[in-house]
Amino acid sequence: MRKRLPMVLGSLALASAAWAGATPDGQDPETLRTMANALFAPIPEHPTEVRGQPVTTEQIELGRWLFFDPRISRSHIISCNTCHNIGTGGADNVPVSIGHGWQRGPRNSPTVFNAVFNAAQFWDGRAADLREQAKGPVQASVEMNNTPEGVETMLRSIPGYVEAFERAFPSQDNAVNFDNMAQAIEAFELTLVTPNSRFDQFLTGKAELEELELQGLGLFVQKGCVACHSGVNLGGQTYFPFGVVERPGAEILPPNDKGRFMVTNTASDEYVFRASPLRNIALTAPYFHSGQVWELEQAVAIMGSSQLGHTLNDDEVQAITAFLHTLTGEQPIVEYPILPPSTADTPRPH
Repeated sequence: MRKRLPMVLGSLALASAAWAGATPDGQDPETLRTMANALFAPIPEHPTEVRGQPVTTEQIELGRWLFFDPRISRSHIISCNTCHNIGTGGADNVPVSIGHGWQRGPRNSPTVFNAVFNAAQFWDGRAADLREQAKGPVQASVEMNNTPEGVETMLRSIPGYVEAFERAFPSQDNAVNFDNMAQAIEAFELTLVTPNSRFDQFLTGKAELEELELQGLGLFVQKGCVACHSGVNLGGQTYFPFGVVERPGAEILPPNDKGRFMVTNTASDEYVFRASPLRNIALTAPYFHSGQVWELEQAVAIMGSSQLGHTLNDDEVQAITAFLHTLTGEQPIVEYPILPPSTADTPRPH
């Protein structure tokens, strides 16, 4: 931690210096727009290839089926959509998800929207990409509690899935396998982007922000929030200690969850987490990895004191919160699929 802290504080200082002399009240919108375009970027169209390989419509369609199919869980009642609900901002809006046997998960479920733009997946970054991420919940005992073999047996027992896998992966002899399941889910998740937010329209000059929102944008940069939350997803790229300046209480920062340390086993990674992406943040309460903060204003105030060493006053909190509301983009419209029916050979839920 001692090595990381000066680096983080240095980043905050540079971000504040970039706004040297700026006054959020009455700041010229064009000056703000120019600065914002140097720090952020609009949400682009969803990628059409991954790891250098094109993503096909057949893979996306298969991934849509799998994303909504609860039969990939041992109980046949939990799907990807259960914890990453398309209708509620790509998350489930509870402190921690409820998994197999009514077990409570260890952390708040991150949104799946725009996740393709993150440098890594999960709060601790233990999955390099969406394909790797898709395998984790299926096998976790506290989530879907299944096995690769169990998933493959289920899929091969359903002719409609066998045909869909062969269409999605036509060059493979044994297309129905766990790796291809994860790759298809990844292909579908590439489409779950939320472009054209009011902030994106501001960046591109197609719309203006209101005065309070502009003040919030100025404060977001001036106070140093941008040091962790920049780029296209306003976060999701780097790791920081939760409590750079002042650690929150145990309810918000549970002492038994040491974050990235559990992945790297490196002492300096204790209580380090991936900086949360802020796109659609107004839709995905409760907040933080513990899911114990329900109000966005409270989350802003906590980040000010814990990460920046600033006690934000009420007006500053309200302005930054108003800016964060402009990050809500167009939500993906996804038709719930009619899934291929089970057969007598399909494993029963247990």
